Amino acid sequence: MKILLANPRGFCAGVNMAIECVERVLLLKGAPVYVYHEIVHNRHVVDRFTHQGVVFVNSIDEVPEGSTVVYSAHGVSPDIRKKSDERRLIQVDATCPLVTKVHNEAIRYARQKFTIVLIGHADHDEVVGTLGEAPDSIRIVESVDDVRNLEIPSDHRIAYLTQTTLSLDDASAIIAALRNKFPRIQNPPKEDICYATTNRQTAVQTLASECDLVLVVGSQNSSNSKRLVEMAENRGTRGHLVDDCSHIDHAWFDGIETVLITAGASAPEDLVQEIITMLQKRYGASVESRHVTNEDMHFELPLSLRKLEELHVGMV
Repeated sequence: MKILLANPRGFCAGVNMAIECVERVLLLKGAPVYVYHEIVHNRHVVDRFTHQGVVFVNSIDEVPEGSTVVYSAHGVSPDIRKKSDERRLIQVDATCPLVTKVHNEAIRYARQKFTIVLIGHADHDEVVGTLGEAPDSIRIVESVDDVRNLEIPSDHRIAYLTQTTLSLDDASAIIAALRNKFPRIQNPPKEDICYATTNRQTAVQTLASECDLVLVVGSQNSSNSKRLVEMAENRGTRGHLVDDCSHIDHAWFDGIETVLITAGASAPEDLVQEIITMLQKRYGASVESRHVTNEDMHFELPLSLRKLEELHVGMV
């Protein structure tokens, strides 16, 4: 068996920043540290933090008054920030800057009296947070069928935004349908689908045709990881999303000569390496690293965390 190892893969700049935020707050405050929603959508990352004393909550009411809360990389609505203020919480905002960009676009378009079509998955944390910025102005569409059923008065100014972790294939089809139905619709100044989502999907687009099977390391609730499987299958190569070695069915490898391995933007690299090691031991697999796109993005730690650290230093 031959393994093609896709590059880039795994953690993106936003995930690295969010994880470092939680690590630093743990160091400063000690356990328990409260995080609103999963810091990133990966079961192993969440479990590892839980074992260190991080408490993940789905309601701000679960955070004791006066405590510290970290917002996940997916962002939160203004209503959540208001509730945190009311509970006198110390807020550390680990929202990915590229998600914040979409929030700011929603605010700007709403102020300009646009009807905003938000392309994304309605139940995803990121979309819920973005919707909260302008709930009266935003309409969510998940598919081309949703666009067909979308009714917006002809005298409305219309713009679209997208969730940052969408499939490039799906987003392109939905945007084309929107442009066909609403020819004057405006697009964001810069693409909303993030660089990491684009780069990982491009790698799969480029390499999947050389392989008999694609393994994507990531959790089932990770939007960008699921999109990588779809990207492979859209190009005729069978794909599977696996959290780790324990999720692999060895029947998948019958007659398989070449396997592409990649990882979603929230999947730790050690899980990738464990799968490679297992395939080497069981199948004598060789590994060829294939570099598709250069990626050197880095995000500074948020101001809210830096202020907390400065305050801690001043108290010591």
